[in-house]
Amino acid sequence: MGNKVLMATAALCAALAASGCTTGAVDNTKTTAILPVAQDVSASDLTIGKTQFRDANYGLAEKHFRKAVEQRADNAEAWMGLAASYDQLGRFDFADRAYDQLLNITGRKPEVLNNMGYSQLLRGDKKRARQLLLEARKGLTDPAVVDANLALLNKA
Repeated sequence: MGNKVLMATAALCAALAASGCTTGAVDNTKTTAILPVAQDVSASDLTIGKTQFRDANYGLAEKHFRKAVEQRADNAEAWMGLAASYDQLGRFDFADRAYDQLLNITGRKPEVLNNMGYSQLLRGDKKRARQLLLEARKGLTDPAVVDANLALLNKA
């Protein structure tokens, strides 16, 4: 009787093993690969950095702008925010590095030159500030912001 139980168990195991190898229920429908949507990983930190800067939380703004440029080194807007944050924190050595990176990305755009001029104004270098602001003014159709910075320079 033990032999019959052993043979029945072996037959059952063989049947189970064989039934697990069937391919009749496999879906062979061809599909196309769906590519992931490209996403700017620095966008969230850029948005938070702008909010913190507007709220005069320059340390937090610097943190988020720095994270944004670490995630995407060609993000000119984040470099601009980072440089401006460093200006407000009085870290002009770091601001200069950020402006250098920004110039490498954008060239001598009026908006960049305006910020660099304001940076020089904060440092007390009126001559350099005036040079940069006047260069920025030449390239703008609406120089209102640059004119406001020049007015500040004239008061200082």
